[in-house]
Amino acid sequence: MRDEELVGRIRRAAHNYDQYSGCSQSVLLALQEGLGIGDLNSFKAATALSGGVARRGETCGAVLGAVMAVGMVKGREGMEDYDSYVEATNISNEICDEFQRRIEREFGLKDRLDSTLCRNIHTLIYGRSFDLRVPAERDAFLEAGGHSDEGCYKVCGIAAEIAAEKLRELL
Repeated sequence: MRDEELVGRIRRAAHNYDQYSGCSQSVLLALQEGLGIGDLNSFKAATALSGGVARRGETCGAVLGAVMAVGMVKGREGMEDYDSYVEATNISNEICDEFQRRIEREFGLKDRLDSTLCRNIHTLIYGRSFDLRVPAERDAFLEAGGHSDEGCYKVCGIAAEIAAEKLRELL
């Protein structure tokens, strides 16, 4: 399979998996399946990272799933392995920077996305942020299109695509 086909398949899988909620696991599972990395334990470890870490609006869960995949491929195996730590961190920073650029471009944002915070992404896409821990706020998020092809499903696809492109270079 050509790299472009594989990357496209991974993007579509992450996009589709988010229908079950769990942006971090959606991205991570698509990368695990597509690239043959990780295991059930790494997938389970991503459970509460969605919605910006336990639905708190912090770092986007889709980005966290992508960064976890980097750790599976390039992460250190012992605390003393500083070089692997630096390499994985640098790769993860590249993914975060590209994620911000592609979110801006693919959503046609007028304002610059200057972070990977879930609440900031919400504000730029939906015009406001949502506290996903509050049922009425979560309902408002869904009503605004949060779980739709032009919402978080798309965000997951973008994060998975970027990580897949980078990880294919490294594998």
